[in-house]
This record gives sequence, C-alpha cells and structure tokens, in this order.
Amino acid sequence: MGITKASEPVFRPARREDVARIVQLLADDPLGAGRERFEAPLPEAYYAAFDRIEASDGNILTVAELDGVVVGCLQMTFIPGLSNRGADLALIEGVRVDMSLRSQGLGARLIADALDAARARGCQAVELFTHKSRADAHRFYDRLGFEQSHVGYRIKL
Repeated sequence: MGITKASEPVFRPARREDVARIVQLLADDPLGAGRERFEAPLPEAYYAAFDRIEASDGNILTVAELDGVVVGCLQMTFIPGLSNRGADLALIEGVRVDMSLRSQGLGARLIADALDAARARGCQAVELFTHKSRADAHRFYDRLGFEQSHVGYRIKL
C-alpha cells in the first residue's frame, strides 16, 4: 500500500472502532511490542483510555486514513501554562505510521496537521517525546524543524 495521487490520506479524529488498529500501530516496533498488548479480545483498558481522551477538551487522538484504512496516528495534549507569559503549549505523543508507508511523506503530513491544530488552539509551542533509542524518529523530527532543546526524565509509578 503506497500513497498515490488517487489515494490521498485523510486526517480525522479517531473513533472508538479505530482503537484496535491504533494499538496495533503502537505495538508494531520493538519498544511498542514490549509495552502494548495487541490481542483478541483487546484489553478493555484501551477502550477506557480512548473514552477518557475523547471526553477531554485537552486531548485529541488523530488518525491518518488511506483508502478507508487507518495507517497512522498521534495523540496531542493541550497544556495551559503560566510559564512563558502564560503561553499554552501542545504535547505530541504516540506518533506512528504503518511500516509499509514510512518514508513516503505521510508522517510529515500527519505532524503538519497536528501543528495546524495547535496553532488554531493558540499554542505558542509544540513539544514531543520520542524514546532516546529511536534514531530514525530523531532524524525525522530534526528534518521537520524540531529542536532537541530539553532533557527528559521519567519515573514509573
């Protein structure tokens, strides 16, 4: 499956029936495979998480659809802030594109769509996290103009 003139991707809000495909995309790499549980039936926790995201004005879950098939996704959280003179920012996570469609521009278009949504919400900056082991993702975000400006830390609870 490739991107052609006849098949233009559509970027839209995720629907509950997309959850299994989104989890499949999230699980389709070494890090995701160790974190996610893509099995039948899909654990209810994924649907509960989707319901929380959908109910929140501060979150959007976007999918890229090509010829009726979900082939990419990302989640963006809008964070009101006091820092930087009260500037709001957006945080992008969970960016995935189907392996068969990587390096064809779909990911860049998905991110561009997210940046437009952040601008429309009045955000002054967009941040994203990617695991330090994802060298290909680092090159991708560098090409899109993102800067490695922070050091991230995490603690499991």
